[in-house]
Amino acid sequence: MTALRDRATLGLSGVLAGGLVALAITVCLAQWLAGALGYPGPGSAAVAGHVLAALVAVTLQVAAERLQGRMATLAAWSVVVLTAAVLWFGWLA
Repeated sequence: MTALRDRATLGLSGVLAGGLVALAITVCLAQWLAGALGYPGPGSAAVAGHVLAALVAVTLQVAAERLQGRMATLAAWSVVVLTAAVLWFGWLA
């Protein structure tokens, strides 16, 4: 039962890390397109924040896949918390 729960947590964090990468790419493209058309766009702080969050999430996900035990679980749940923070502060607040 524990192995199944660990795999599910690892899978969830992997999907969320991939989602953060896709979101960072989208924000970068939005900034580029807005600049090309003369609109303000999301801003350099938003772009930098999304790119940094995506890099940290991918790093944590790689660590979660390579580590075992509590450290792997902590790394996986850190991706979940990071994703929630990006969504809250970048999109919902």
